[in-house]
Amino acid sequence: MKLDLDFRSDVPLTNQIVEQIQHLLASGALKPNDQLPTVRALALELRVNFNTVARAYRTLDEAGVISTQQGRGTYILEQTHPEAGQRLKKDALESLARRYLEETARLGTSKQEAIEILQSLNS
Repeated sequence: MKLDLDFRSDVPLTNQIVEQIQHLLASGALKPNDQLPTVRALALELRVNFNTVARAYRTLDEAGVISTQQGRGTYILEQTHPEAGQRLKKDALESLARRYLEETARLGTSKQEAIEILQSLNS
């Protein structure tokens, strides 16, 4: 599982981890019953505090995305409702759009200009 954190972003690291795992699930890169790295292993890999990953996993657990089983590990849950997969995809897309608009604003681009650029790419 490859996560890329932006340590300069205004988005908290915990949120970045949650959003990226949701994105991997929505895109099909992660599937139900896939095992995630342990909290410690992921924290070492990402070079972040153990508690940062633990909070992200707790958020995903509370959202019904993952399940941590003592002694067995952390797994992606089966989505019981088809709407859940669509919700994850929508959440991931909204997160990407938010980051895009934040970055374009830092470049001094208006929201309307940023949207027009996206639309021109689809032409």
